[in-house]
Amino acid sequence: MTIRSNFFNHIAKTSPFPLGLEISKAKGAYVMDENGKAYLDFISGIGVSNLGHGHPDIIKAIHTQADLYLHTMVYGEHIQSPQVLLAQALCAQLPDYLNQVYFLSSGTEAIETAMKMSRKITNRTKILSFENAYHGSSFGSMSLMSDQSKTMAYAPMLPDIDHLVFNNFESLQKIDETVAAIIIEVIQAEAGIILPDVAFLNELSERCKKYDVLLVIDEIQTGMGRTGSLFAFSSFGLEPDILVLGKSVGGGLPLSACISSEQHFEALAYDPPLTHMTTFGGHPLCCAAGLAALQVLLNTDIINQSINKALQLSKKLIHPTIKEIRSTNGLWMAIDLDDAGLVQKLIPKVQEDGLLLDWFLFNDQSIRIAPPLNIKDEEIDQAADILLNALDLFSE
Repeated sequence: MTIRSNFFNHIAKTSPFPLGLEISKAKGAYVMDENGKAYLDFISGIGVSNLGHGHPDIIKAIHTQADLYLHTMVYGEHIQSPQVLLAQALCAQLPDYLNQVYFLSSGTEAIETAMKMSRKITNRTKILSFENAYHGSSFGSMSLMSDQSKTMAYAPMLPDIDHLVFNNFESLQKIDETVAAIIIEVIQAEAGIILPDVAFLNELSERCKKYDVLLVIDEIQTGMGRTGSLFAFSSFGLEPDILVLGKSVGGGLPLSACISSEQHFEALAYDPPLTHMTTFGGHPLCCAAGLAALQVLLNTDIINQSINKALQLSKKLIHPTIKEIRSTNGLWMAIDLDDAGLVQKLIPKVQEDGLLLDWFLFNDQSIRIAPPLNIKDEEIDQAADILLNALDLFSE
């Protein structure tokens, strides 16, 4: 029996058709299979590896912390310096009122935290999210999903959830005094990198303030430099009541964060206490890695450089089969082919040629582009050539 055969025998699947790429090593912008073949990673583990694989500062921080201690007590009981230092560093980059952090292990857990806080703080039950938004797969976060084809097998979902239409002003009329919170991705990720209308965001924000509705901003995919700034919301003048981070915030280890004010977090700690807990959230090893990753982003020019790298890639990706490139300022874009069949053929072909790409959960006609922010210029050119050559092949 081989690792491959035991993978199919013993690892539970999330779909009938796993990618099945056997990984032996990963370094920088590359992952290597069991035969030593290198693949350019242009999806970064769906936005986790913003600084690539094996960044020396992150590895050093992990080694240092591993020699000190790992898990000692459930989150929020012992004073653990990696948690404190990372929380302090994150809050220093945010508006003053976002001054406390609740660490968890995954983005969906952070969304659950925000949902529970919102209902308890406002004493309202209705929560609004957006069509084609993805906030996680646990029961509460999945209830925010609009696509019933993905939720009906688990019905009934949580009650008092309704959906707005992104960039649709009329749908904002649903925001009233009965709503506890709106949960929004400033840039819709799994819909295929859908950029916001600034006027729409402004109107949404004003209605939230008018009716005392909490604005929960999900930056699980957009945060930590992915859009050309540390946090996407800062580019649009928004003021989140609750900010949710995940994926790359842990520097490659499992970590997420729900960030809000001290006053808001009292809702979880009192009347009654101990009603929202996590065993592994804020694990000291993950926080040490996350702090190292954040310091790299803050102390280097990587985020600004990624803006230029995104322009370099966009200029290379010119082909008659590419209908549109939807992109942020940073290294995160959707290559729209307007052809789901072509996407399905293209992704295994470029993988065969040494490039890892992916599609989107709610958009099967576009290709996800999200390489490490510190990818080299020549690696961008190499990836673009692989993609263009494959498009040539399928357009003959």
